[in-house]
Amino acid sequence: MRLVTIASLGASAVLGLGALFVAKIALPNAASAKGAQPRVEQAGQPIVVASRAIKYGEKLEAGMLTVIKVPQNAVPAGSYATVDLALQADHGAPPVVLTPIAQREALLPAKLSGPGARPTVAAELEEGKRAYAVKVDDATGVGGHALPGDRVDVVLMRDLTPDGPTRNFISYVVVQNARVLGIDLNADPTSDKPASPNTATIEVSVEDSQKLSIASTLGTLSLALRRNGEAAVAAARPMRTADFLSGGQTGAVRTVYRGPVRSYGILIVEGAPSKRERGASSRKASASPAPKPVLPQANAADALS
Repeated sequence: MRLVTIASLGASAVLGLGALFVAKIALPNAASAKGAQPRVEQAGQPIVVASRAIKYGEKLEAGMLTVIKVPQNAVPAGSYATVDLALQADHGAPPVVLTPIAQREALLPAKLSGPGARPTVAAELEEGKRAYAVKVDDATGVGGHALPGDRVDVVLMRDLTPDGPTRNFISYVVVQNARVLGIDLNADPTSDKPASPNTATIEVSVEDSQKLSIASTLGTLSLALRRNGEAAVAAARPMRTADFLSGGQTGAVRTVYRGPVRSYGILIVEGAPSKRERGASSRKASASPAPKPVLPQANAADALS
């Protein structure tokens, strides 16, 4: 009887240990195996994006970039498929960021430097454009509030009577809607700190650079800051001193020479005299012999129209 009891207790102990083994080891493994699902490769086209925000002027490093997959129809033109390709964009060397790149934003060639290993104004010029520096000060440079990326108009003010007893000035809008590339040595488009300027480098066409070259020798150039997003070209005629002192009723008419124009210049003749000037001229002509006809002559300022 005692032996039967001992055998029964031993069998119970063995069964209990077996149940504990099953509960602790076998069942969790079976559950995890049942819940595991096969890993599905994400579909799409790989592109390189910024893993963090990248500032203007930073040289690219592998830690700044990551690869994600997007649908084929959402791949930006010119994007990079691998990090290695992005790091070799500058003639086999890591490029420099020319435009701030946000986190998860795709890297594109237009935002990275080409030749060289530093951000340059030359790398930001659009096709067919030139960078031209204009000498300015606190007043003519919009008080230093024109920053890289802003748009400005360039205005020329001339003194037509430098040696006369009275002053007579005229102003021209030489260039409109020019992009500011840099103020002094600051070319960072993310800059938000106005400074007292000495020079402003703006982006203009070849023809406009010729106009500015002539205008800089004729008088004072100043910048007029444009509203963000405003690209319209205004019909701004030259403004003389008498135009606003007499309410604009001077009757001045501008005569444009329509003869042949060579590729290196624009020929435009100064405006005709006002009514008062024409009256004085007619009285003088009646009192003296008629002068011989003289062909219109070009003036250096004629290229500014």
